[in-house]
Order: sequence, then C-alpha cells, then structure tokens
Amino acid sequence: MKKDIKVPLLFLAPALVLMLIFMILPIFVSFYLSLTDFNVFALVDWSKAKFIGLENYRKLLNDELFWKALKNTLYFVAIGVPCAIIFSLSFAILLNRPDIIGRNLFRVGFYLPHITTTVAIAVVWKWVLNPRYGILNWALSLFGITGPSWLGDPRWAMPAIIMLVVWKGLGYNIIIFLAGLQNIPEHLYEAAQIDGANRWQQLFHITIPLLRPTTFFVTVMTLIGYLQLFAEPYMLTDGGPLNSTLSIVLYMYRQGFKFFNLGYASAIAYVLFGIIFVATLIQMKFRDEEIQY
Repeated sequence: MKKDIKVPLLFLAPALVLMLIFMILPIFVSFYLSLTDFNVFALVDWSKAKFIGLENYRKLLNDELFWKALKNTLYFVAIGVPCAIIFSLSFAILLNRPDIIGRNLFRVGFYLPHITTTVAIAVVWKWVLNPRYGILNWALSLFGITGPSWLGDPRWAMPAIIMLVVWKGLGYNIIIFLAGLQNIPEHLYEAAQIDGANRWQQLFHITIPLLRPTTFFVTVMTLIGYLQLFAEPYMLTDGGPLNSTLSIVLYMYRQGFKFFNLGYASAIAYVLFGIIFVATLIQMKFRDEEIQY
C-alpha cells in the first residue's frame, strides 16, 4: 500500500512545494507583518520592523477612512449580489428555453465580458458613462431624462460601479445556472403541465427550489468576489469622488503599495479575511439541505 502512495506523492511533490512557498508560507508571513510596523525602511532591513502586537488592529478601529471603505464595500455587496443573482438567473432561464433563436450565440455574447481584461472594459465603460457623450445618458435623454455625472457625482459613482461589475460577471453566473437548469429532470415539468401548472407556478415550485444548491454556490462565490472589489473602482474612479467608491481592498492597496505601510495593510487584509469567513459561515449555516428528486 505504501508503494502505491509513493508514486502519486512523487508527482504531487512539485505542486505541493510551490503551494507551500507561494500560498501557505505567505499566509503566515502576512499575519506576522500585521503584528509589526513593517514599512518601506523594513523592506531593506527586516530588523527595522518592530513587533507592536495588536496595535495595527486597534488603529483600524479609529481609522475613519477604513470605516468609510468598509461601508462602501458592504453597500456594494448589499446591492450588487442580489442584482447579480436575479439578472443571471433570469437570463439563464431564458437561454435554457429551446425556442430561443440563436441562444448559443447569446451565451457566448454574455460570457465574453467575463474573459475580457478589466482595463479594456474600463475604457469602454468610461465612454458609456461619460456625462456629455456617453451612450447611457444619450439613451436617457430619449425619454426626457437628464443623466447624472455617473463617475463624478458621489451619489451615482457606486451605482455605476455596481452596474459594471454585475454586467461583467453575468456570463459566468449564467453558465453555472444553465448547468443547474439542465440537471432538472424534464419529467417534472411534464407532470406539472398535466396537473395544469402554468409557467410561473413551474418556476416557483420546480425550478427555483431545485436550483437551491446552484444558487447557494453562485451566491457564495459572488459574495466573496464582491467583498474583494478592487479593479473596477481603481480603474474608473481611483476611489473617488470624495472616497465614495473606496473599497477595503483598494484602501489596503493604497496603504501597502502607495504609502508602504505593509504591516497596516496586512492587518486590513486579515480583517477582510475575517469578514469573508464569517459571511461564508453564516451562509453555510442557512444552506438548505440537498433536494432529492
């Protein structure tokens, strides 16, 4: 039996070593850094990093900018996650219908933004959201509505970011939901039709209940991803205007790579990890049992 294990372990060894060096070890190093005042001077000489215990975490409690970033992130999650789930599920149900002409083409079209670089998407959306010649405000003007300065108004900057992120991630969630929809036995719908159930009744009594495991997965992954919001506000607004789009990760980036307060940035990272961990545990607690059919 031991001989049988040696060969697989031999093949796994390079990957395990790389995982240890580049994933496991940095976790412990960053936690240690969060307990120090590690800064730009300590980059040259580690002996200049002084151990300060939980001082960075205590400092966070009195950091108004951190609380602003946390508030922005939670607002983004509270609005963005439900929108992402509702829109992706709705489009998945439509694209799962066999009578939709060109549905494979639509599937590809929805998925393309997910694999497109954020830089390219940011350039396009800066044009879309431009208050003077952007296509969104032009469309609103057709209905007599004067569009706002999407990225220049603190009230509208975060909703604009939410629109972008939901649109960008739509394709991935649609693919996951489509996989779940195609797993539902067709005979359940046939039996429901015989019993006189209409499309809405089939949706709420068959489709949505049987998609609970898929919906749980999509919700968890979307929540974790949205709590780590960074690239979109960094590219579009750099956290402005008036820090209205400053996220926790963007604030962590500023502290670590702009001001080189790496110890403080590491503390922010572990607070974010704690938030994600607790949020995931809560979702696991309320997860429905797997449905048998």
